Amino acid sequence: MLRHDINKALKDAMKAADKRRVSTLRLINAEILKRETSAAERMTLNDVEILDVMAKMIKQRQESLEIYVKAGRADLAAQEREEIDIISGFMPKRMSDLEAAEAISALIKELEAATLKDMGRTMAALKQRFAGRMDFSKAGALVKKLLGGG
Repeated sequence: MLRHDINKALKDAMKAADKRRVSTLRLINAEILKRETSAAERMTLNDVEILDVMAKMIKQRQESLEIYVKAGRADLAAQEREEIDIISGFMPKRMSDLEAAEAISALIKELEAATLKDMGRTMAALKQRFAGRMDFSKAGALVKKLLGGG
């Protein structure tokens, strides 16, 4: 479904001659294809895996954006911002820290997770249910805290 949305947006951008959008959408498709063909067997990514690819692309662009801002390269920083906006348009709405904390607490109860040994399966369940909607670095720290890891 998400792949279809990306390809439709690419066609629309091509018709509108929106060069930045076309190039960014092509980059998304290239990253998806790269992930699909990098394993020994070719596979087709599902929406959760595509969201993971796009989240990584956004993170890379945010890191580049910081570097460009520090270096005073407003032109390159603007380009990174545009790409982040385009990619973010396909991502689900991010949860607030409070919403994420509530979801994590509820999931821990549901899974009956009690110790740090349960962290792996808790994080896997979070990633499956909340792909693209939660900051998993923050979530990991909270899961660890709630499971008694400090």
